Amino acid sequence: NMLYKNGWTYFHSGMYYYSTEKKTWSEARQNCKEKGADLVIINSEKEQRFIDEKFGQAWIGLTDHGSEGVWKWVDGSSMTNGYWRRGEPNGVGDEDCVESGYNNEKNWSWNDLSCTIERRWICERRLFT
Repeated sequence: NMLYKNGWTYFHSGMYYYSTEKKTWSEARQNCKEKGADLVIINSEKEQRFIDEKFGQAWIGLTDHGSEGVWKWVDGSSMTNGYWRRGEPNGVGDEDCVESGYNNEKNWSWNDLSCTIERRWICERRLFT
């Protein structure tokens, strides 16, 4: 059930865009907003599996910059299910943002890292809410 259009992939009730370039987390988020989207919010294991299969290492819309250790999605909602890599999040240094697909691993691959590192990113546009 996947369609591609202008670099966007359709899955269930959303459209996903995987960048070809790399930016910091904030720059990536701004780029998504310019596309009428935001950094991806992962609501289910099914969605995480889709992301693992389709995309590589990339920023997702999760951060604890508001309060250390309190992970929130870009829409303000709290993280309920985390697909963290073993040993993560480890908060080494100033790691307030999250990437999926760490080392291009599949499944349970989230890693916290500094928001100023440049990574590819995934935008999501919800079609139905």
